[in-house]
Amino acid sequence: MTVVVAAGVALAGCGLPLPSPGAGVPHAPTRVVPGTAAGGAASSTGPSSVPTLTPAEARAALTTLDGLPVKGRAPRTGYDRDAFGPAWSDDVDVSLGHNGCDTRNDVLRRDLVAERLKAGTHGCVVVSGTLADPYTGHSIGFVRGRATSSKVQIDHVVALGDAWVTGAQQLTPTERRTLANDPLNLLAVDGPTNSAKRDADAASWLPPNKAYRCAYVARQVAVKSRYRLWVTAAEKGQIARVLGGCARAR
Repeated sequence: MTVVVAAGVALAGCGLPLPSPGAGVPHAPTRVVPGTAAGGAASSTGPSSVPTLTPAEARAALTTLDGLPVKGRAPRTGYDRDAFGPAWSDDVDVSLGHNGCDTRNDVLRRDLVAERLKAGTHGCVVVSGTLADPYTGHSIGFVRGRATSSKVQIDHVVALGDAWVTGAQQLTPTERRTLANDPLNLLAVDGPTNSAKRDADAASWLPPNKAYRCAYVARQVAVKSRYRLWVTAAEKGQIARVLGGCARAR
């Protein structure tokens, strides 16, 4: 099992591969097909199991959590998506940045299996594939198209609205653009479930798939540590409860 250390948290078995800085995009062999939205979704193989953190990894995340500042939420004044730069910018100095592909397709290639790529896009644009959704535990077929692409969305694990009120206002524009496009903070997930999450933190929203909750909050802790963000008291309490249960698991 691959372990990736990010911001002091060992994230292993999080249900989806997490690339190391400078790594390429790990994905299954693909077949390039012509057309902008050709091909049907790969056949669903049913729900896939999503491993959780080991007790040792949960304890490491708890240690990192204890190192985060605890403050109230800052005013939302001035928040705008544009404060985090153009959506899915490739102009970032993190894993998968400057590779010639937009971030959304980078994450789709990383997180889908049996994906097919659009011809003439230098291996960037995903036409179809299958997602083992960590948030619901279901298998979801993805087909690129105006009416179908939203079935699989790219979630900011630490929502940008939450980041804004927990310290991102104090980051530079470059740091905010990086936060919005860092693979550590991005997951391909079920679209409706992501829409329901909106800008919620862990105190008010957790994935319906309980098996993924420890990995989810550990990833939030890693992101907040990497970008010098804080947690609220309620948020820290919820994260500590989730991780505490995994730390005691045998």
